[in-house]
Amino acid sequence: MPDVIEESKSNRATCRTCRQKIDKGVLRFGEETVNTFSSDGGTSYFWHHLTCAAGKVPAKVKTAMASFTGPIPDKDKLEAILAAPPKASGKGGPKAKYPYAERASTGRSKCMQCDEAIEKDTMRVAVEREVDTGTFTSTGPGYLHPACAAEYTGDDSLLEKIKANMPDLPEEDIAALGAEL
Repeated sequence: MPDVIEESKSNRATCRTCRQKIDKGVLRFGEETVNTFSSDGGTSYFWHHLTCAAGKVPAKVKTAMASFTGPIPDKDKLEAILAAPPKASGKGGPKAKYPYAERASTGRSKCMQCDEAIEKDTMRVAVEREVDTGTFTSTGPGYLHPACAAEYTGDDSLLEKIKANMPDLPEEDIAALGAEL
């Protein structure tokens, strides 16, 4: 029972992305998940509006669209969403491929190299790091002062990688990074 695109059978489902009702008769995306209430390990779906899912899980939507045989309204709009690069969600987590750079939204993050606080609204470099919680390991961003980033990563082409991963980074931020890296 893979991920699926189907017409909504009722208006009871709520989109897992935007938390709004999915109207009856509207195409929706079902993301397959384990049914925690099933004793035999059955599966269930997390339902999303098709456009919401395209922004959240584009690879899964592309696969489901390839197997969907019916017409898709506003298919051009949906394909534009699927082709767009990842953007900031405002809820933490990666905003682009690692490494990336951004202005610190708070003054609470600490540099992984020097262990000093990274001040609010100053540039910081994010690299992927693993966090061991004791029961499992997850990955997420680790932050560095731009001056500490080159030493921590040992990568001479760090600025070029950041520019490639963040084509919309403002010129003044690129200049600030270049001066410190």
